[in-house]
Amino acid sequence: MKARPTTFRRSRLIASGLSMLVAAALAVSGTNAAAAPPAGAAPSTATVSGVASAVESLGIAGTAWTVDERTGKLRVLADSTITEADLARLRLAGGRSAGAMTLELADGRLRTLLSGGDGIYASGRRCSAAVNVRSGSAYYFVTAGHCTDGSPTWYTSSALTTTVGPTTATSFPGNDFAVVRYANTAVPHPGTVGEVDVTGTATAYVGQSVCRRGSTTGIRCGVVTALNVTVNYAGGDIVYGLIRTNICAEPGDSGGPLYAGDKIIGILSGGSGNCTSGGTTYYQPIQEALNTYGLSVY
Repeated sequence: MKARPTTFRRSRLIASGLSMLVAAALAVSGTNAAAAPPAGAAPSTATVSGVASAVESLGIAGTAWTVDERTGKLRVLADSTITEADLARLRLAGGRSAGAMTLELADGRLRTLLSGGDGIYASGRRCSAAVNVRSGSAYYFVTAGHCTDGSPTWYTSSALTTTVGPTTATSFPGNDFAVVRYANTAVPHPGTVGEVDVTGTATAYVGQSVCRRGSTTGIRCGVVTALNVTVNYAGGDIVYGLIRTNICAEPGDSGGPLYAGDKIIGILSGGSGNCTSGGTTYYQPIQEALNTYGLSVY
């Protein structure tokens, strides 16, 4: 599972004062200040959308962004790999609408979480299964698309002796989900997450209490902090529409489930930080994957 968590415990706001600087520049150039929104007013949806497009067009890996529900502004997070030159480019991305964006530094490197160890295995990699699903009489599990990309067959251990089955579909980047078929009838595939009997799926909301389960760090819990987040991972792989939480994760946890009670919510995509100092994680909403391939939990 290629994923990586993101810690914002020591986040520091680095875009403060941008509005004043831009306003001063506009005044010098003779721009009509009346065109700017009143101080304290939320920027328009069109303005924020334009700033988001400008940020994405820069193609800077190690960034994530979403609209802050409280302020209406675009909140841009930059990981520890971002250079001063790229930070400057991000600051300028807002242009005349700089006041519609905040820019923060996050501890650690934003990445997907792939490593060797326990979990579901392919040659040279380990991830975690999200949840078992079915279509008619055929059984599958879903996981992260960055895990299965280039990995045709999955096994139950790192020895690669007992086959689970083949990857049947992968959607990454853009999305981050994949489907693996149970071809080996000797491998059990209960409709559970650990000891939790899964009864369905649910849609995430900000403030929701959730847990995730992974093959590296087990069960960790926290809350949903943002929705519809765009993440640009290393290599320029951009994934859209992700759920963000304040739950930590580490390499090998990728592809594991995010859930609330007995309802599955998402699939771990990536993040930054770790489970010693803390982290932030991002999840692909589960229902999109199920709808795409006509699957259901059981």
